[in-house]
Amino acid sequence: MRQLHKRIHEEGTVAIIVAVLIVAVLVFVVNWFFPSQTVWHVLLYAFSLVFLTMIVRFFRIPIWRTTTLAEDAVIAPADGKVAANEVVMEDEYFHEKRRQISIFMSIYDVHINVFPFDGAVTYYQYHPGKFLVAFNPKSSTDNEHNTIVLRDAKGREIMVRQIAGFVARRIVCDLHPGDSAEVGEEMGMIRFGSRVDVFLPLDAEVKVKIGDKTVSKETVLAILK
Repeated sequence: MRQLHKRIHEEGTVAIIVAVLIVAVLVFVVNWFFPSQTVWHVLLYAFSLVFLTMIVRFFRIPIWRTTTLAEDAVIAPADGKVAANEVVMEDEYFHEKRRQISIFMSIYDVHINVFPFDGAVTYYQYHPGKFLVAFNPKSSTDNEHNTIVLRDAKGREIMVRQIAGFVARRIVCDLHPGDSAEVGEEMGMIRFGSRVDVFLPLDAEVKVKIGDKTVSKETVLAILK
């Protein structure tokens, strides 16, 4: 049980227990009223197994990964697919143009987010909002989201934005200005996926393109000047 706890995020405990209870009750009721086993029973068991497997996958912790420690590198804070790579006006903190890289997390991805480089938290703000689909360009500012700014020892700052989506309804993040940030360590998570935006300096050397698959802790998003 202790080893399992290391592999499953604590945020998933209640969700997994509830999912198991729902499946158990459903299977019990079906077998109570229809005890003769048919192909429909087999389909129910198969669906239940797939459903429980997906719930557990949401909260799995990839403890076997090794963090990329390349000099001046910004690593991917989330598993997913690069959905945007563009220059935008960032008006919340920097008030200037920044390079935005967006990572869309599907239901099959690990949903734990990690710090993309070493430094300290200089700004943190939670924003309530809507639950638009993550691919909607307005979701970055209109959806419920967390904004986190990190500054490294050289004074370089990047912003990470956790964005809730149509399905995701809970952003988990317990940070405060002054907290230390260690590359690859847990920054938070978004329950049931959605999107993470990273705002980089314009002169950053981007290493990914739209459609690329990212792996948290491992994929290098960009190299800072």
